[in-house]
Amino acid sequence: MRMNLQRLVLCGFLLSAANATPAQEASPEAKAAALVAKMTLPEKVAQVQSGAPAIPRLNVAAYAWWSEGLHGIARNGYATVFPQAIGLAASWDTTLLQQVGTTVSTEARAKFNAAGVGHDHARYDGLTIWSPNINIFRDPRWGRGQETYGEDPFLTGQLAVHFIRGIQGDDPDHPRAIATPKHLAVHSGPEAGRHGFDVDVSPHDLEDTYLPAFRAAVTEGHADSIMCAYNALHGTPVCASSDLLAARLRRDWGFKGFVVSDCDAVDDMTKFHYFKPDNAQSSAASIQAGTDLDCGNAYADLLEAVHKGYVQEPVIDTALARLFAARYRLGEWGGDHSPYADIGMNQVDSSAHRQLALQAALESIVLLKNEHGTLPLRADARLAVIGPNADTLETLEANYHGTARAPVTPLAGLRERFGAARIRYAQGAPIAEGVPVTVPETALQTASGSASLTGEYFGNVDFSGKPVLKRTDRVIDFDWDQVTPTDHLHEGPYAVRWTGQWLPPGVGDYTLAVHVDRCFDCNKQHDPVRLYIDGREVLDDNGDDAHLQAVLHIADTHPRSIRLEYVHSGQDQGVRLQWLAPEQAQLAKAEAAVRDADAVVAFIGLSPDVEGEELKIDVPGFNGGDRTDIGLPQPQQALLERAAASGKPLIVVLMSGSGVALNWAKAHANAILAAWYPGEEGGRAVAKVLAGDYNPGGRLPVTFYRSTRDLPPFVSYAMKERTYRYFTGTPLYPFGYGLSYTHFAYAQPQLSTVELEAGKTLTVNAVVRNDGDRDGDEVVQAYLDAPDDASAPQHALIGFQRVHLRAKESRRVTFELAPRQLSQVDALGQRAVTAGHYRLFVGGGQPGDAEGVTAAFTINGSMSLPK
Repeated sequence: MRMNLQRLVLCGFLLSAANATPAQEASPEAKAAALVAKMTLPEKVAQVQSGAPAIPRLNVAAYAWWSEGLHGIARNGYATVFPQAIGLAASWDTTLLQQVGTTVSTEARAKFNAAGVGHDHARYDGLTIWSPNINIFRDPRWGRGQETYGEDPFLTGQLAVHFIRGIQGDDPDHPRAIATPKHLAVHSGPEAGRHGFDVDVSPHDLEDTYLPAFRAAVTEGHADSIMCAYNALHGTPVCASSDLLAARLRRDWGFKGFVVSDCDAVDDMTKFHYFKPDNAQSSAASIQAGTDLDCGNAYADLLEAVHKGYVQEPVIDTALARLFAARYRLGEWGGDHSPYADIGMNQVDSSAHRQLALQAALESIVLLKNEHGTLPLRADARLAVIGPNADTLETLEANYHGTARAPVTPLAGLRERFGAARIRYAQGAPIAEGVPVTVPETALQTASGSASLTGEYFGNVDFSGKPVLKRTDRVIDFDWDQVTPTDHLHEGPYAVRWTGQWLPPGVGDYTLAVHVDRCFDCNKQHDPVRLYIDGREVLDDNGDDAHLQAVLHIADTHPRSIRLEYVHSGQDQGVRLQWLAPEQAQLAKAEAAVRDADAVVAFIGLSPDVEGEELKIDVPGFNGGDRTDIGLPQPQQALLERAAASGKPLIVVLMSGSGVALNWAKAHANAILAAWYPGEEGGRAVAKVLAGDYNPGGRLPVTFYRSTRDLPPFVSYAMKERTYRYFTGTPLYPFGYGLSYTHFAYAQPQLSTVELEAGKTLTVNAVVRNDGDRDGDEVVQAYLDAPDDASAPQHALIGFQRVHLRAKESRRVTFELAPRQLSQVDALGQRAVTAGHYRLFVGGGQPGDAEGVTAAFTINGSMSLPK
């Protein structure tokens, strides 16, 4: 019956296409069906894999579906690099998210156009963008939580809706690009075992926490594609779950687009879930459940699956019709209907986009503490800048990033804003024990005495002839993904030799390391490197090792000659010269920098080297990209305590993708900022906030807990004692929290009614006033407390607006609360508006944590809501 229906639908598409007139062009769906009907079965099978090959006889170009755009178009050369997603979430600014999404798709379209309409498009060069990541950041230990919009389903959903609208544009018939919310639906670590774990979550938690953001992305954001996750749900791998993909996604939510698997998720069903005995059967189960596109090669076995009767060919036709309809809507074949044909490469990282990156970084910064008005700093302040994150590129770019053309580290931003003569810098510590960090400028010196190395750049791999460019490089910390180090070099192999002196700051054992950013799925030879100290070769890599390290014992601190040779012969993406220096030597350098300063600014936290996707790391506090301890790593804690011992004001700037238990800093530092991984303009943004050029207004999108002991088992997906909604302990800093350089006050809210019939909309408004002397942004938050119900959250965010108020200005802020925002979920997973007495809070944070006003109302009757 199903096969006959699919054939009727396909015939209908073909008939529509055949009857179309020039004045009434066939729809994308009809064009797609007509094209699919001309394909052979082997051609069809090839087209449902993410690297779809060309079909010359049908004038179909090759198209790689995989492109990334989490916080800027990624992995395809220069692009505007915005703050990591968790930082964007800290802005609580839906307008900003839409502008960022627009920029991402504009730059994607520029690169697509540069490759040429109708031409082959390689991986990361297309218009199907696998972002945003809207999984709920349920546990701060998850290394990929940085990619999300935080722990709250409503905040996540609304930010996703606007980011998706930005990506796709306002013309559904001609999207600028296609957004792909991921990973449907219950997927947030641990990284270890992610390819085969099964989530047995309760019906309540599934409906109340894990699905709402995806529902909003589809029903409000109208996302044209969805990515299904690696894990299983209630025993069935998600990408083979008809309950989730066919019933919930397509039937209940009305999804019309295509579904793509997470990469190799179909293969995982065979290898790790043991769901089916081979990929032919796993592929058949997946495509029948509604996974249209396989990121990977498992769907190659669909040919066998058809021949053995595991799946019928019309099922593949249905998937292909969705995929090619998307390609037609995107205008891949050109024609007269592409409003984006004039978008050129001059729009990639344009001045306007860089300004937006700066605005995003500014809005993302959260002021957590400001004792006795420590901030803003005086313009003539002498500053000691310390910490492992003060001058590193990777903590600007985070993961899933593009290549920043002119990144501004915090050290560079502070030198620019306060003057280099007022800045003393010392690295002071690594990120964590056993984790090398970039060798700082203070340990490098050219022959002329400048704090840098001399770089010679050659257009060959054997360092022959004269270099095409000779320059000084302050540090060796470069992202060269899909770009050349200089315009003097053309694409292709090249080599770089750096020479100068290495200045050990003290005696002891040093680990010198060269980190080459590997092309993760390249089979070609990796880029080789060689490192020489005093003419002796200490590292020689032919491209086999991901990390190169050598331990040297240093008995005195006289300068050593250093030479680093790097040969770019493959597709690797950059190089970093790193070290682990003796702790006391690092601390002594920091102490010297602090000695003559008026204040200390410490850039501490985490890095993408220790938190991220399936990393190869196992050191104290970190394992496989996740954390085992949410506290600040010991080397950085020792640095803060040494700096505080000076008695100078201590300003802590946390750079991370997740919450860190800064208990000591909360008690002893004078001020604390959360700056996340702030993007290409991050250093400039931090400097502007410290100087008072910008009044911080960000709010936490996650709870900062006091200890790992506050957390339930990481592997449990039950929401009990997780996030602000269900955590009954006392957090270090609560979700929604953030301070300002000014003060905001609220007047009693007004409700459209205090007796609301179930299913009706409630209007609430409140006046917020900037009582201070500085202009600033307030994030007005609305929380609902439901009647006593063991399954209901303690508080639930149901509305928010970021507003800018001049000093002494007042504004009335209005929320229109629809039935879904006023609803509850019962133990069986049924959502309804229920009768009872409710409490509403409107303020600058959660009830009890921030200034605000309350109102009470009653809901009469009840009404069930659709899934």
